[in-house]
Amino acid sequence: MPHEAHHAGYLLSDDPARLDVSAIHAFLTTSYWAAGIPVETVARSLAHSLALGIYAPDGRQVGLVRVISDYTTFAYLCDVYVLEAHRGHGLSKAALRLLTSHPRLQNLRRQHLVTRDAHGLYAQFGFSVVDQPDRHMEKRDPEVYRRLPPAS
Repeated sequence: MPHEAHHAGYLLSDDPARLDVSAIHAFLTTSYWAAGIPVETVARSLAHSLALGIYAPDGRQVGLVRVISDYTTFAYLCDVYVLEAHRGHGLSKAALRLLTSHPRLQNLRRQHLVTRDAHGLYAQFGFSVVDQPDRHMEKRDPEVYRRLPPAS
């Protein structure tokens, strides 16, 4: 049974059958965090994540929130967007509220995200700047999509 909600005429749903990989790729490939991402990578990432799509009244996908998790101790929130033409309706907040209530994401010890400019939004849902940054490490490869072979 999908975890769903309606907000301002939009449908928010975790039903993987509704996801429009082409629409998601069209946005992500131009985003600051996933510029140039191949469509195959987007499809594979969706298949291995909990993805909450945001759908306009006409059924078109206009947003996404993706979560990578073991569903027991940790979740990483990523690929959060609403297309510009659909912003201003509270869709990001509605999507985050729906995720907060998601049965698979309860009682997690740690949730993490990375954002350049939406700290205020995420703070409303309990996120804060890393408390002990000296304990956190990362391994990044920002050029990975440029090195992947072209799709055949």
